[in-house]
Amino acid sequence: MSIKSILAKPFANRIAAKVRKQSKNAVNVQQNILKNLISEAQNTVFGKDHHFSEIKSYNDFKKQVPIRDYEALKPYIEKVVAGESDVLWKGKPLYFAKTSGTTSGVKYIPLTKESMPMHISAARNALLMYIAETKKADFVDGKMIFLQGSPALNEKNGVKTGRLSGIAAHYIPKYLLKNRLPSWETNCIEDWETKIEAIVDETINENMTVISGIPSWVQMYFEKLTERTGKKVGDIFPNFNLFVYGGVNFEPYRNKFDDLIGRKVDTIELFPASEGFFAFQDSQNEKGMLLLVDNGMFYEFIPSEEFFDENPTRISLAEVKIGVNYVLILNTNAGLWGYDIGDTVEFVSLNPPRIKVTGRIKHFISAFGEHVIGSEVERAINTQTIDTEIAINEFTVAPQITPASGLPYHEWFIEFDKKPKDLNDFASKVDAALQQQNSYYFDLISGKILRPLKITLIEKGGFNNYMKSIGKLGGQNKVPRLSNDRKIADELLKFEEK
Repeated sequence: MSIKSILAKPFANRIAAKVRKQSKNAVNVQQNILKNLISEAQNTVFGKDHHFSEIKSYNDFKKQVPIRDYEALKPYIEKVVAGESDVLWKGKPLYFAKTSGTTSGVKYIPLTKESMPMHISAARNALLMYIAETKKADFVDGKMIFLQGSPALNEKNGVKTGRLSGIAAHYIPKYLLKNRLPSWETNCIEDWETKIEAIVDETINENMTVISGIPSWVQMYFEKLTERTGKKVGDIFPNFNLFVYGGVNFEPYRNKFDDLIGRKVDTIELFPASEGFFAFQDSQNEKGMLLLVDNGMFYEFIPSEEFFDENPTRISLAEVKIGVNYVLILNTNAGLWGYDIGDTVEFVSLNPPRIKVTGRIKHFISAFGEHVIGSEVERAINTQTIDTEIAINEFTVAPQITPASGLPYHEWFIEFDKKPKDLNDFASKVDAALQQQNSYYFDLISGKILRPLKITLIEKGGFNNYMKSIGKLGGQNKVPRLSNDRKIADELLKFEEK
């Protein structure tokens, strides 16, 4: 045990105590955050346009600041990108996190001197909370890998621009620089397949203890390691005992990961985005992720079933309830106001506030009025894979409205690593699990409006090949779990198993 791992424990305990104290007083902390945000931004263009100086309460705020997505906020963002100061937040941003949106094309999310440290401290605190709870700190002596975008940055009107994960690479604490892999040169490789091979080269003989990234791309890394060595990842890296992930639900990948690693490892789930770092798993024994209430953001919530109404209910943390699916709305110290990020969450605990991500408000199937959401399809398939040998590499679901014959149905595109012995029985049980969760879907099946789901098998590597074909292989890119149209589905048919 090194000095670093010895010192990590008391430091972790101090941070954990601070985080827990904030969480126990979450509603008051959030109220103070809102007051501070309004005060700091009242002399900005946005603050003046929305009469921030007159806002005295959350109800005042709701009256003055409407809900907007990126497209609606774009006129202000374009002024920031053009180099203007004091538009959405005081001064100019430090960076723009460049992302690709499905409706807005390229998006430029501002990162300020106030917001950027929040991203870094949240990622650090997730590891410290793990140390405080488990008393495991030896991993800080080994090598850590974070599969991420290139840290090479461009410049737009004097502001550095790049992917969030690449920007964050510039903020790695000095005490971790020697532990961190891959090298700067390898991280700058843009082609994902070339990058993965280079990462394997650099890590295969190292003492890897922590591996982090989106599960689908970490899986690709693991598969390359086993191809090279013929060994399980856990044998290649005997001290690897912590996997940190975000972006998607890990459960559909868990069986595959256990098989690739050869044993179970601890996991920490994160909920970061370019717009902010919202939550992390603070306990190995509790469900959900701890909502970060003192991280420079004031959260609002809209019940997802009301979201498209003319006047949906809009509430703060003080009014949320367990088990309701909410659309997450942000107000941040990077200048996002009433911002619809598109993610949906559900509270599993109120004190402290813990959430789980349930999907995307725009990623659902309601071609027939069923409004099936991401968490429902994931839960349905997980019921048939947990504690079995069935392993899934990737899947997505789309409606088939005009089949060649018979009733319409939901089509599940699944790439199995290990298939069920009876695919029809598997499909029937998954469909029954979905009906049990979603009464609208149940009614459509029982009313003979829809027939039960159909599984279309995708060939090994098919999803990766699809992502490559659209230029989104690797990095932070993800396959949506659900689509309300056939755009993805029709392209995936090119990779159907023969």
